[in-house]
Amino acid sequence: MANREWLVLVYRVPSEPASRRVAVWRDLKRLGALYLQQCVCILPRLDSVADEVSRITRKIEAMGGEFTVFEQPRLAPADEEKIVEAFRGLRDKEYAEIVEECETKFVKEVEFEHFRENYTFGEAEEIAQDLEKIRRWYEAVQARDWFRAGRAGEVADWLNRCAELLARFEEEVYRRAGSDRDEDGTVPNDPSSLDLFVREAPIRPPAVRGADRDGEGSRYRE
Repeated sequence: MANREWLVLVYRVPSEPASRRVAVWRDLKRLGALYLQQCVCILPRLDSVADEVSRITRKIEAMGGEFTVFEQPRLAPADEEKIVEAFRGLRDKEYAEIVEECETKFVKEVEFEHFRENYTFGEAEEIAQDLEKIRRWYEAVQARDWFRAGRAGEVADWLNRCAELLARFEEEVYRRAGSDRDEDGTVPNDPSSLDLFVREAPIRPPAVRGADRDGEGSRYRE
């Protein structure tokens, strides 16, 4: 990004209720702002960014707050290098969170459903929805990755791996769905075979699931 220009936002929001300050902070973090200190942040001067800053400053005014936006045509080279590296560091932290989500939640969830042999269409659909949420999270971080942070490619690799795991799980669901009858023609869920099924079924403790994927405690991002 040659000939970079910058926006510096300085704002003040009434301390009570605290939810107002949090709302402004959340909007600016979602936009990708780098905080230089409390209530002072910097962003690259892009049309899409400027539009969002205008929306946020209107919100600040509506809350009874104050703000000043400085247009900075350029920074000293050494200062700009520090700012750019700080932006890359922020995005790399976000990419690391996505990698962790793939590795410690998505992959483990698929492995757990294989262990339970829970090969149902509903479960496959739920896992696919989880992967789509992670993809949207990745796209949101990419949209504010103006300086090409280094870990973006690592996330892309993990998403491909997760997609392969999902595909294999869906194949197993399809295979199981296509074998509704045993070789002797017996329907497994037929009442006449229920006693044999109960006697031969392995006994496993009930699974303790984590927080609801779409509820409080979920780390999937919109």
